[in-house]
Amino acid sequence: MKLTLTILEGGYGIHRFAPDAVVPDTIQESRFYSVCRSDEELSIVCGADIDVNALQSEAGWRIIKIVGPLDFSLTGILASVAEQLAGEKIAIFALSTFATDYILVREENLAQAKRALQEAGHHFIST
Repeated sequence: MKLTLTILEGGYGIHRFAPDAVVPDTIQESRFYSVCRSDEELSIVCGADIDVNALQSEAGWRIIKIVGPLDFSLTGILASVAEQLAGEKIAIFALSTFATDYILVREENLAQAKRALQEAGHHFIST
C-alpha cells in the first residue's frame, strides 16, 4: 500500500511523568498533543516549546502524519513504515488516533526518513 504522508510543523518533545501525575494544562497550547496513561506512567507528546515539569523529557522530535482517515480493517500500515525506517536504522515513536497514525522521528533523521519513505513509494504532501 502506498501512503500519503505529511510532516507537521515544528519540533516536539516526549515526556514521562509518574502514573498518578496530573496532566499539565499547558499542553493544550500545543497544536498537536497526545496523552497516554498506564499503570506504569503518564506519557505526553507536545510541542517542544511547551513547558512541562516531567520526570524525563526528550526534545528534538518531528512528526510524520499518515494522511487519513484510515479504515480499521487495514492492516500493516504502521508495520510497513516502521520496517522501512528500521532498515535505515531510524528509531521511531508511534502514535495512533481514531482516524490515522503518526510516526515521530528525531529531527536529525527527518530528511533521511522522508527520503527512505519516498523511495518505498510513499508520497509526501504539504499542509
